[in-house]
This record gives sequence, C-alpha cells and structure tokens, in this order.
Amino acid sequence: MALARIRRSDSGMNYWPGFVDALSTLILSIIFILTVFVVVQFYLQQEVAGKDTALTRLNAQIAQLTELLSMEKTGKENLEDQLAQLRASLAGAESDRDKYKGLAEGAGAGAAAAQGKVTELTGQLDSEKKISSRALAQVEILNQQIAALRRQLAAIETALDASEQKDKESQNKIADLGQRLNLALAQKVQELTKYRSDFFGKLRQILGNRPDMRIVGDRFVLQSEVFFDTGKADLKPEGDEELDKVAGALVELEKQIPADIPWVLRVDGHTDKRPIVSSNFKSNWDLSAARAIAVVQYLVAKGIDPKRLVAAGFGEFQPIDTGDSEEAYRRNRRIEFKLTER
Repeated sequence: MALARIRRSDSGMNYWPGFVDALSTLILSIIFILTVFVVVQFYLQQEVAGKDTALTRLNAQIAQLTELLSMEKTGKENLEDQLAQLRASLAGAESDRDKYKGLAEGAGAGAAAAQGKVTELTGQLDSEKKISSRALAQVEILNQQIAALRRQLAAIETALDASEQKDKESQNKIADLGQRLNLALAQKVQELTKYRSDFFGKLRQILGNRPDMRIVGDRFVLQSEVFFDTGKADLKPEGDEELDKVAGALVELEKQIPADIPWVLRVDGHTDKRPIVSSNFKSNWDLSAARAIAVVQYLVAKGIDPKRLVAAGFGEFQPIDTGDSEEAYRRNRRIEFKLTER
C-alpha cells in the first residue's frame, strides 16, 4: 500500500519531457563534436602527410644541389690552379722575351737570331694570354653558377623552415582539438554520473529499504531470489512487480538524459560457485546469462528502447563474497543494474 501511494504521488509530477529534450541535445552535441574531430583530424593528417612528402622532396633537392655545388667548387679550384700555372708560364715567357730583347739590342751580329727568338716568345705569350682569358671567363661563369646555387639553397631552406613551422602548427591544432574533445567527453561522463545517481535514488525510493537490495559502487544490486526460483530463469510474478517499478523509473530516465549522451543500462546476471544441476542449463554461466536476458526482454516489453539495454552473464566468476556459507552464496546470486556509457 505504501509503494502504491508513492507511485501515485510520483505520477503527479512529470519531469521527464524536459529531461528527454536535454538528453537528446546532449547526445547530438557529443556526436557533432566527435564528427568534427574525426573530419578535422583526417584533413590535418592528410596535410601533415603532404608536408612530409614535400619535405622529403626538398631534402633530396638540397642533397643534389649540395653535390652540384661541391662539383662546381672543385671545377673552379681546378681552373684556378690552371690559371695560376698559365700566369706563371706567362711571367716566365715575358722574362725570356725581355732577356732576348736585351741581347738583341746589345749584340750586333746575333741580333737577327735574338729577334727571331723574341718574336717566337711573343707569339707564345699571346697564345698563353688568350688561354688565360678563356680560363678567367670560365671562372667567372662558375662564380655566377655558384652564386645562383647558393640563392636556390637559401630559398629551399626558407621553404623548409616555413613547412616545418606549418607542420608544427598543425600538430598543435590536433593536440588542442584532442584536449577539447577529452574535456567534452569528461563533461558527458560527469553528466551521466549525475543521472546514474538520480536513477539509483529513484529506484531506492520506489523499491524501499529492502534487505535484498543495495547499491554497490556504480551498480544497483538485487538478489536473484527477488525475480527467480532456484536454478530457473523464468521471472516470478512478484519479480514482475519489482521490474515494473524499475521499468517505470527507466522510462522516466530516458526522458531526462540528453540525447547526445551514449548511455545504456547493463543488466548483469551472477550465480554462486556451486555447480548447477539442471537439464536446461549446462553451467552457471548459461543460467546467469539467461536470467539477464529474461530481465532485459521484460524491460523491452514495458517500453524500454532495446538500444538502451545490455544483457551480460558472469556466472560465478565475479563474487562479491568469497565465503562458503549460505549467506555468502545468497549474496553472490544477484541481478545488477549498471547505468554506463555505450
């Protein structure tokens, strides 16, 4: 009778439409944020990959230009060595010419022979001057080529610096977007925690202070005997009544939680560690899973969106009491409700 009065008093205050709108808005917001993050991250990764390719290409060009510059410098040095040798030969030829000129002027009889030698040396000197002029022209061309290569290297280094700076900025943008997404997700988790607390409080209010019901961490725990007979997975009539209360609270919760929060109610089945003796179930694992599925199917029949429900069977492998007493076995046979993110 007291529970009926509580239900009638609760039905007079309809909080759920507002909560449904808020929940829808929140879920849409987080989906939008995730979509934007994925798209932005994709394009940033494409841009970074393109920059890496450009950097590789520029580095290859720098290596080629450096090698070419080295070859040009080597050629210039060789030409300068040849020019030095030509200049030395030119100086020697001029010295010989002057020497024979002096002899021609001072020696009367040998003047003709000396004059011939001077003429020969003068021809050689003119030839060497021409060669020296060509070498100087080649050196000048090499100097111009080296200057052009240096300007090209400087331009490439500037482009590399700009590309590295842009790549760094892209990485910073990705990190900033990740931080903002993590913050948004943390906010959604906090909001879900608030709704979980409200939901458990509502369940406690509806079900009352029963010895076979308790809240353990983030789970609402009911003993299996509330819903099922020993070794069976068929809901008892009195179990249906209790699930009706849970379903009512869950319907109201669906209206409260914003649509952009990806939440589910996980129904966990647990058994004690004693081997099962039943022709219907091969193991405690099968029994726990069948019981969780039976609860989920009943909630679906009461209007709960199947997308918001998960059934899980844990068998005897997640005990909350490791003792071997009947009380420990009873505590471990349980159905847990956990409101969590999908």
